Amino acid sequence: MAERNHHEDIVEGMAEQLKDILAGSEQAMYLYLDDTHKMCNRKFAELLGYSSPEEWAKVKDPLAEGVAGKSQRAVVEAYQRAMDKSAASALKVTAKHRLGRTFEVDMIMVPVAYQGHKMALHFIQA
Repeated sequence: MAERNHHEDIVEGMAEQLKDILAGSEQAMYLYLDDTHKMCNRKFAELLGYSSPEEWAKVKDPLAEGVAGKSQRAVVEAYQRAMDKSAASALKVTAKHRLGRTFEVDMIMVPVAYQGHKMALHFIQA
């Protein structure tokens, strides 16, 4: 339980540092530590058909819910590069709306760190 709370604190702390960017960005954005510990801005939640960032944050498997087909592998590989090599990636992704329709987006994924924990910050242009 302590680890879960610690990870929540990590995501919340990073979100606090990014709050002006998350609120002011013209792009959809999300911050990902793991499937349970993540957050997004309103633009990202609405892009995928969620009523709020909090509703999206409750999704158990965000990759399966929000990314279609072969794009899933590309996102996983970009995430691994971000975590293992501290490298950013730019990729085309087939995103998936919660009602099932798919659409193409451009994604930029960058590694970020907070209190020694690496995570990925994603910028999405639809």
